[in-house]
Amino acid sequence: MAASTVVTWSGRDRARGWTTAAVVFAVGAVVLRIVGVPPVDVHGVLHYVGVMDPLCGGTRATYLLLAGRPGAAAAYNPAVFPLAAAALALLTRAAVGLVTGRWLDVRWPRPWRRVLLGAVVLAVVALTVRQQLHAELLLSGWPA
Repeated sequence: MAASTVVTWSGRDRARGWTTAAVVFAVGAVVLRIVGVPPVDVHGVLHYVGVMDPLCGGTRATYLLLAGRPGAAAAYNPAVFPLAAAALALLTRAAVGLVTGRWLDVRWPRPWRRVLLGAVVLAVVALTVRQQLHAELLLSGWPA
């Protein structure tokens, strides 16, 4: 018999770390949208020699997504879309949990967790290659 995903309701948040990460992401995104892209350079050393990582362009992509410019956000870093969707889902889960006192709890069976982890690893590798192919855009200055 194949293992299946278990979806239950719990009396406590069993994914508190994910909830906290979503709150931090959301607060940071809102501050970024209000204040704007920071004038301080937040790049690592490899960036200056032309090596892009999967996070390159993430700050600008987040700002542009919240500014209602999804096409421009995708140009800088398309990972902003699944990350924003995950944060929104986690924040919705947290709101429901705080209001009702019951938290949605999803448990994936071990074989599925391995498949999901493999898919995430492949997606990060593909994103790294994609970001490297867009190095010229990512190395360009941000318009004031």
